[in-house]
Amino acid sequence: METKTRTTVLHKAETRGKANHGWLNSHHTFSFANYYNPDRMNFGVLRVLNDDVVAAGRGFGTHPHNNMEIISIPLEGDLEHKDSMGTSAVIKQGDIQVMSAGTGILHSEYNANQDKEVKFLQIWVVPNKEGVEPRYDQISLNLGDRKNKLQQILSPNSEDEGVWIHQNAWFNMTFLEAGKSLNYQLKDAENNGVYAFVINGELTLNGQKLSKRDGFGLWDLEELEITADSDTELLLMEVPMNIA
Repeated sequence: METKTRTTVLHKAETRGKANHGWLNSHHTFSFANYYNPDRMNFGVLRVLNDDVVAAGRGFGTHPHNNMEIISIPLEGDLEHKDSMGTSAVIKQGDIQVMSAGTGILHSEYNANQDKEVKFLQIWVVPNKEGVEPRYDQISLNLGDRKNKLQQILSPNSEDEGVWIHQNAWFNMTFLEAGKSLNYQLKDAENNGVYAFVINGELTLNGQKLSKRDGFGLWDLEELEITADSDTELLLMEVPMNIA
């Protein structure tokens, strides 16, 4: 009798880890800081997916990282970044920030506004090479280019669309209007899976109904079929399933 291997994992929004520090309200899709769940350590090389809300004028003081690819995606407000390479920058919705921590880096992140919260996704990807020279980059994208189509925001290639990281990964975002559909073809179906994170709205992905802040991972497939059940904002992260 053939045994069917599970090839999906569903993380409903309400099952995520939570941390409310007053100035920071964070939801953790995967184990992070004081939230530990042995069944929620990672999705392939996708190690951290934090949904952060930072109070006006507050933020993360200077702290270290190494050998991790760190991506920040602002959803609302302005996030100020400073690091030990001398970088000082502010990112907002439509911007994508990447930091290759490599041999080691110190940085801080603060809400640049004194009158409103900043909301952003903090994502960590395990790199395919360690000990690289630390690197910072950010880009501004046209939000209109993701209306009813996928906009690539990250890849392994510095010459490709979006930012690049030291990993065989591709990220895409879309604003999909209710009733609209699109497909996503995996770049490396043999080795990669896709983790979908619904930022807003409701959709159906390969038959699975998903709502705001739900996460859904799929592997051993070549294509995703996505239909918006309401106006939807979606992040797709194609990543290797095996950590080298």
